[in-house]
Amino acid sequence: MRAIQREQGVWSRREVVGAGLAAAIGGVRLAAVQAANDPPAQEAPVRFRLGLVTYNVAKDWDLPTVLRVCQEVGIAAVECRTTHKHGVEPSLTAPQRQEVKKRFADAGIIFWGCGTVCEFHAADPAVVRKNIEECKRFIDLVRDLGGKGVKVRPNGVPKGVEPARTFEQIGKALIECGKAAADAGVEIWVEVHGAVTQIPQNMRTIMEHCQHPAVGVCWNSNPTDVNRGSVAEAFALLKPYLKSCHINDLDNDARGTYPYRELFRLLRQCGYDRFTLCEVGRAYPDVAEGTAFLKRYKEQWQRLVQG
Repeated sequence: MRAIQREQGVWSRREVVGAGLAAAIGGVRLAAVQAANDPPAQEAPVRFRLGLVTYNVAKDWDLPTVLRVCQEVGIAAVECRTTHKHGVEPSLTAPQRQEVKKRFADAGIIFWGCGTVCEFHAADPAVVRKNIEECKRFIDLVRDLGGKGVKVRPNGVPKGVEPARTFEQIGKALIECGKAAADAGVEIWVEVHGAVTQIPQNMRTIMEHCQHPAVGVCWNSNPTDVNRGSVAEAFALLKPYLKSCHINDLDNDARGTYPYRELFRLLRQCGYDRFTLCEVGRAYPDVAEGTAFLKRYKEQWQRLVQG
């Protein structure tokens, strides 16, 4: 999600990025410039589809409403963000899980996974352990519902802690989560999120500390992705780990603040065949109003995807 905490400490570029990344970033920048200058690959098919994160458009809708609206609009998949009215939570009993799974199947909507707030950056090891165990509960839930993954996030760097140490800590925690996910046949998606941690170079460092095949990145369409009007450099850094993708206000393309046409072109060119999931901060308690918004959103998405 796009909400970003105000930074708790002031870090130099050296502290944040780490000296060891300089050479790698230089190579990525060269590749990104080359990719940005390539002509659009009009032949490349669009293999990804539009999905919905219940944050925040559908936060006040129960599950039958979410599924009905997705059917009406033509949205293929749903990521159920925790604490919302849909009620898809680890507290569900076995029969309730079967009922939720059946509702998705009957509606013809893919249960993509759960959006959690599990995070592993805290200075207190007990807090990190609590979040790992909570992540495992969501892993079991997603497995039982036939979903694909569990979205987790970093949420910054604690005050007074070296960023490099925090990046390593997050990566190591993700290894344990990744092992549990692999055993369950699902994935972990690390949202590019939080002050300092959302910087693409730093997310790349976190993933390099993890290096578990069941753990990947959830692209989050942040302003920090953009360098000189392009996301090519950030995309090149994170493409090897890309497993899910959140998109937000598509009007930002016309405003010149986020190049969605370019992002979608890059997704087409790399053969991304999953979902770009609408994650917009405004809630729509009025279902009719929310449905109308999503219909407009899909039309805009289709135009941008075609370039």
